[in-house]
Amino acid sequence: MSEPAAVEVIDVSKRFGTTHVLRSVSLPVAAGTIVSLLGPSGCGKTTLLRTIAGLERPEAGEVRVDGRVLTSSTTWVPPERRRIGMVFQDWALFPHLTVAANVGYGLPRRAPAADVDAVLAMVGLDGLGDRMPSTLSGGQQQRVALARALAPRPAVLLLDEPFSNLDTALRVQVRAEVHQLLTRLGVTAVFVTHDQAEAFVLGDEVAVMAGGAIVQQAAPAVLYERPATPWVAQFVGDANLIEGRGEGRRAATVCGPVPLLDEAHGVVTVLARPEELVVADVDAGTVELVEYYGHDTVYAVDLDAGPSVRARAGSAPRWRRGDRVTVAHSGRPAVAWPADAAGSADTLAGSASTASRGDTTVSGSPDAPTPVP
Repeated sequence: MSEPAAVEVIDVSKRFGTTHVLRSVSLPVAAGTIVSLLGPSGCGKTTLLRTIAGLERPEAGEVRVDGRVLTSSTTWVPPERRRIGMVFQDWALFPHLTVAANVGYGLPRRAPAADVDAVLAMVGLDGLGDRMPSTLSGGQQQRVALARALAPRPAVLLLDEPFSNLDTALRVQVRAEVHQLLTRLGVTAVFVTHDQAEAFVLGDEVAVMAGGAIVQQAAPAVLYERPATPWVAQFVGDANLIEGRGEGRRAATVCGPVPLLDEAHGVVTVLARPEELVVADVDAGTVELVEYYGHDTVYAVDLDAGPSVRARAGSAPRWRRGDRVTVAHSGRPAVAWPADAAGSADTLAGSASTASRGDTTVSGSPDAPTPVP
């Protein structure tokens, strides 16, 4: 592999017709790191990836790799000269070419066969160069696509939902293999997904997109524990948004007092993850649903004095549907927002579903999207 290179996307905007697909998007990717680009369908993820690769040309903004300007108002470097490899969602293998020919497609014509063999061995496909893609399993085809992207020794690797065509068990296995390979190679990578678990597992950082903008970019733990908005809190994991009253560094809620990360006063919306709530034998609510996952159990409890909440317990089911219980907060300090901030969650999520073309969407600011004139 080439030395890993940093990627900088700076204030990039892109339209398809009158629809704003990307709106002043900035995305820093440090050399040798993996950034997961996470968001609902139609939020602009694939368009951003294609813009970095040089497959789409934005109306404004810059793309730089290792400090070199690849895209700007005055500069345009074609895709084949960007030292960027890309793995497409459908893998895009040539069905009439052998595995070796697919992998060697982007190499110079006189490249030695040993170069192709070395890349195939790297992805666990040594000895399969003479096979046709149609004779391989889905996981093997995915690795052929990865090998083809890695063969020219790119400085940056882009992956557009490369595991979406695999069944669940194979997806987890191949994802782990690819993660180990990318980590071992130290390659700079941007990985597109709409799966929160996948983004958290693969990414050193996760950039959450909605409505054509990046709402928050941070390490997975920071994103989970300190989401920037209520919508992000719900999108990156199971979340209870509970109304309360801020009293400085704590809030009074229907689940009892909740410690806060920052001071808050007045009516607030408090984030309580299910694992931070405990269920007890007190007559204050009704168990509406029990979900047993083997390693833990989730209870949906309809509280008499408040909303329905979800609580997670690391044990086999103790309560059943219809049991009378209560729920109390017993976790670390929580994030709280002004109460009206939670109202933007449904609006923002809905905006991403209005796409009229592929990865396009009607977008505005992340918290209050509005149609583009």
